[in-house]
Amino acid sequence: MSKIENIENVELRYLTVDDFEELKVATLESYGGVLNSYWKKHHIEKLTSMFPEGQVVILVDGDIAGCALSLIVDFDSIDDDHTYNDIIEGESFKNHNPEGDVLYGIDVFIKPQYRGLRLGRRLYDYRKEVCEKLNLKSIVFGGRMPNYHKHKDLTPKQYIEKVKQKEIHDPVLNFQISNDFHPVRVLKGYLEGDTASNEYAVLMEWDNIYYTKPSKKASTVKTVVRLGLIQWQMRPYKSLDDLMQQAEYFIDSVAAYRSDFAMFPEFFNAPLMAEFNHLHEPDAIRELAKFTETIVNKLKEFSISYNINIISGSMPEVVNDKLYNVGYLCKRDGSVERYEKIHVTPDEAKVWGLQRGNQLKAFDTDCGKIGILICYDSEFPELSRLLADEGMDILFVPFLTDTQNGYSRVRLCAQARAVENECYVAIAGSVGNLPNVNNMDIQYAQSAVFTPCDFSFPSNGIKAEATPNTEMILVADVDISLLRELHSFGAVKNLKDRRKDFYDVIRKKSS
Repeated sequence: MSKIENIENVELRYLTVDDFEELKVATLESYGGVLNSYWKKHHIEKLTSMFPEGQVVILVDGDIAGCALSLIVDFDSIDDDHTYNDIIEGESFKNHNPEGDVLYGIDVFIKPQYRGLRLGRRLYDYRKEVCEKLNLKSIVFGGRMPNYHKHKDLTPKQYIEKVKQKEIHDPVLNFQISNDFHPVRVLKGYLEGDTASNEYAVLMEWDNIYYTKPSKKASTVKTVVRLGLIQWQMRPYKSLDDLMQQAEYFIDSVAAYRSDFAMFPEFFNAPLMAEFNHLHEPDAIRELAKFTETIVNKLKEFSISYNINIISGSMPEVVNDKLYNVGYLCKRDGSVERYEKIHVTPDEAKVWGLQRGNQLKAFDTDCGKIGILICYDSEFPELSRLLADEGMDILFVPFLTDTQNGYSRVRLCAQARAVENECYVAIAGSVGNLPNVNNMDIQYAQSAVFTPCDFSFPSNGIKAEATPNTEMILVADVDISLLRELHSFGAVKNLKDRRKDFYDVIRKKSS
């Protein structure tokens, strides 16, 4: 199995004919070298020409690690007791119908050395996105039962029930069920030569809850982005491993809801300073900074493994013997970007000796452009205005506040940033207390997602908010297309109506 820490890049893209030779090798590796188990070149040419969106490969550092192939079918025209060959029509794919209503999966695999990295789930998530985008009813396919031959005393129905109840482990069925697919019926003689399944298969289905019966096929691009905010409980941890185990728990939780982003608060790793509480505060936080590189590498692994973009909140970092408050955006494609806190509070400068940062930019992600401002930075409108000029749609604000009045400053300024920049703003903070860490005794937070105040948004500008001072996650959807409408058709147009002939916000220092 490939080690996540050695992976530099994960990419999902359309399959092309040029991939044939590498795809052939990957297929043979995945299916144990069985001859004729791979698609021929003319098959790939036909599939990629008639339905390019349905044929994708997932690359790990440039190498094909897996593949998913699909057709669109008119499901009412398919016999209930069909076989795999009935679907692919002797590999002619005549059943593909662009005007059909169901996405039918005809192949999916992950190479053995890349299994365990949740790449298969990423392929399944892609199919779900295609299904929603094309307004199809569902995704179906014939699922193998590779361990059925070990339980010939059971009927297929009994076997499926025992797998669902976790009494029998079947790697294929368990994986499909965990990805929200449900059994529809048993198909007898589905795949000739599949002795492990006794040639049975289970017709698995995932229902598109957003499906609407169209008069014309929908083809709009999905613009809804799901945010997962982690309202972190400050508590003692015995080690870095314990802290990262808790972090992974929350990442897994928001990823289970298919969130596009997970955001931690500012200084969420502060509990690790308890070990150094006997030192002066400036020395203690520099000891904490020694964990930063390890934490970022671990979060990068999680971003790949859980298929989610992770905003690390912030952590102390020493650069050229100077101490900064920084954070990292770990994207699910394996890339990592850094941001800094531009304005440090008087307390941060006095107690810890934190230096002011100089890096500010909007980040390109697979969900559009985002900005990240750490806590106090959100109280300076010029910074978010510079990000808005770069095309920012979502502003993330990881924060740490000890009192309710400190929290109110962050919250009220974040709401103002949403209105004036016509963007979404998500804030996430920590709760609880750390009695054994100097200068980090108490925390107050209520994480939230704010919107502009116009007709397409909540009238009070609050999309969602967490329970105050309670450890929890907050999951909320934001629709980027509504921002586009607001820019042109809003009751007021804060961005367009700026008097740039009279004033402007100018960046003096390049990032």
